[in-house]
Amino acid sequence: MESRGTKREAGKIEVAEPRNKLPRPAPSLPTDPALYSGPFPFYRRPSELGCFSLDAQRQYHGDARALRYYSPPPTNGQSPNFDLRDGYPDRYQPRDEEVQERLDHLLRWLLAHRGQLEGGPGWLAGAIVTWRGHLTKLLTTPYELQEGWQLAASRFQGTLYLSEVETPTARVQRLTRPPLLRELMYMGYKFEQYMCADKPGVSPDPSGEVNTNVAFCSVLRSRLGNHPLLFSGEVDCTDPQAPSTQPPTCYVELKTSKEMHSPGQWKSFYRHKLLKWWAQSFLPGVPNVVAGFRNPEGFVCSLKTFPTMEMFEYVRNDRDGWNPSVCMNFCAAFLSFAQNTVVHDDPRTLSAPQACLPLLLGARWPCHSV
Repeated sequence: MESRGTKREAGKIEVAEPRNKLPRPAPSLPTDPALYSGPFPFYRRPSELGCFSLDAQRQYHGDARALRYYSPPPTNGQSPNFDLRDGYPDRYQPRDEEVQERLDHLLRWLLAHRGQLEGGPGWLAGAIVTWRGHLTKLLTTPYELQEGWQLAASRFQGTLYLSEVETPTARVQRLTRPPLLRELMYMGYKFEQYMCADKPGVSPDPSGEVNTNVAFCSVLRSRLGNHPLLFSGEVDCTDPQAPSTQPPTCYVELKTSKEMHSPGQWKSFYRHKLLKWWAQSFLPGVPNVVAGFRNPEGFVCSLKTFPTMEMFEYVRNDRDGWNPSVCMNFCAAFLSFAQNTVVHDDPRTLSAPQACLPLLLGARWPCHSV
């Protein structure tokens, strides 16, 4: 599908039509939070169907070889003092972001396990297959004022597949990413290296290379409203000491943030960053996010655990805060919008650009479709 620039009103999701079609009113979905403030919708507790790993060369393996084990420092009241700049850039191997993987790894897992799905392979006929990260963006969309996105939607044998497409704006931002931001991205991965071990009961080894090609991914099944979901997301680590060793409740999400020094900084943190942390962890049923707060020199000064189900309490009485019901209701509405918009099966492969119907979000700036 050829590229075409489109400017839209604020707070709407629209369908991009190819150039060779006659103009017609584009279906759209409003994103105003006030429209989605009803009761919390039904969301089935996620259950893990399986997993896969990606190695240092980004090669797929249908097992848990890349799973790491949560191994925090002793809680003796001292600062962890993790040096998040250590090894940068000499011991850093970032993933090649020019390679657009789309749904490839998830589809490979699905092809290998299609016949083993609970309810049989026919269950997929009405399901939505995507990455957890794409659903996270949907959950946060009603409160997003800065970042647009584009999803390609394709229906095959009744299943709707959603895959993100990099917008021209996002590509420019990636290619012109400032050195400080690249270093901050490294710090997040370095924090994981300090907090995770390769085997249970073993101390972490932060002296090795930080290779962001390596990943352990959980494949989960859930349902939002009347939409069956099959999605996958990267997992930072599993906690051998968790009350339950049953995934996903044994998984832990690791995050970093700058130190907070004022009530205003904490309020902004709760309104914005905690929203994304909640959405990312609530969807797969990860119970806890462990955050490392770093000082300007890049050292982790403190650790704090944020239980996923308690995050909303930080903004419950904030009139400008976020609401989980709004997030989930909007996501359910979007999935209905996508299901009703992409109604015909396409026999072509999912990776073919012409087989996908772009769905776009334009917040408060011009956006382009591809």
